[in-house]
Amino acid sequence: MNQIITAFVITGILISCNSSNKTKNSTEESYATENVTQTASNELENHVVTIDTDAALIATALMAAPKESRAGCKVIGYNMAGEFVTLKEGDNEFIVLADDPKKSGFSAACYHKDLEPFMARGRELRAMGKSADEIFDIREAEAKSGKLDMGKPGSTLHIYYGPDELYDPQTSEVQGAQYRYVVYLPFATAASTGLPEQPVRANHPWIMNPGTHKAHIMISPLSEERK
Repeated sequence: MNQIITAFVITGILISCNSSNKTKNSTEESYATENVTQTASNELENHVVTIDTDAALIATALMAAPKESRAGCKVIGYNMAGEFVTLKEGDNEFIVLADDPKKSGFSAACYHKDLEPFMARGRELRAMGKSADEIFDIREAEAKSGKLDMGKPGSTLHIYYGPDELYDPQTSEVQGAQYRYVVYLPFATAASTGLPEQPVRANHPWIMNPGTHKAHIMISPLSEERK
């Protein structure tokens, strides 16, 4: 009888130990899985870094240009030292304006070189301390008089913008950035284009500043998160 009782006790101890080991192993496996997941998450988060060099300014600015044209684009803008310079020489039809590192968020623009007189005049007037309304009125008068060259109708502007200032060094993509497109048609109107003067909904074209030198078609594609 004692032998039978002893056998039951030993069996119970073995079952208890086995169950304890399984619980311990399960806990360790769960902890290991959590560690791997957290590590992967950290690596993903750490994959983006601050735009804090001239090379990073150039790389992120070029994202505003059509992919097939980026290598030949001229890049201008403020460098990390705060000087407005040519950051990269180019030989195709595009000029890219890099993000201003002193401003919050991110905004880079790529435009057809025919728009450079218009863009350069705006920069010149801003440097003189002119307000947005004053710049508009001055360029309006100069465009109407023929003094300011607005380029060929249909010249485009590509804008790459977002609220963040971090980017992926491997892809040059800026975190949270998206695109907006502008097609300049000086003095065009809703009647001459058939476009509405207000956006119907996201992803639909409309005409902004109709009847003025700055008349342009606006196209704001849906962000990747909303597609």
